[in-house]
Amino acid sequence: APSRETLLTGRFPLRHGLVKNPTPDAGINDIGIAAEEVTLGEVFQQANYETMLIGKWHLGHKEEFFPVNHGFDDYYGILYSNDMRPVQIVENRDTVEYPVDQNFLTKKYTEKAINFIEKNKEKPFFLHLCHAMPHKPLAASENFYTPETPNDLYADVMRELDWSVGAVLQTLEDLELLDNTIVIFMSDNGPWYGGSTGGLKGMKATTWEGGIRVPFIIQYPKVFKEKLKIDIPCWSA
Repeated sequence: APSRETLLTGRFPLRHGLVKNPTPDAGINDIGIAAEEVTLGEVFQQANYETMLIGKWHLGHKEEFFPVNHGFDDYYGILYSNDMRPVQIVENRDTVEYPVDQNFLTKKYTEKAINFIEKNKEKPFFLHLCHAMPHKPLAASENFYTPETPNDLYADVMRELDWSVGAVLQTLEDLELLDNTIVIFMSDNGPWYGGSTGGLKGMKATTWEGGIRVPFIIQYPKVFKEKLKIDIPCWSA
């Protein structure tokens, strides 16, 4: 949660104030994003963009903290991590699915993302797509789950995420929006068991580089040349 709010506000956790995770099944219910914080969604709304957040929010699960109160015209997803109870999908302000079959989460989120892009193809938009996977519990839909090799569920999940990214990019290309869209792919923390830090020390929940240094991939042909590698670190102040 601290890093997720930092991504949306550009402020260090000690400045925006959310320094631990809201957790419903642990009774941590009264913390979340402060009303005075300005999110990317709010900035884009002021510029007359359509805004939507799909997937994980984790900046508070009481209604005052909902994405639709902090810069997003629409929301669809689980308000916190997919290992916290109750696992339920909220659309804007209402619970629309409970219990949730997590095997279809990546697929549903991708379909929602594509629908949003198609609906807003004639106007500027900001889509914040936050997949649950590969956060545990891991799950993949029938097109990617390989029951004959049950020990490679992490690989199944990653294949489906790869498909999801490709499907979103293909939609942008089909609608002739890709060259005029800034696409960013990244994570909110380093890997847990199953992932790779690329040789860096530490992992998720540590302050070594393996816990906080993550990939940041951006595509915007007007500004960035293909396969350009930037060595300067990026951070929020």
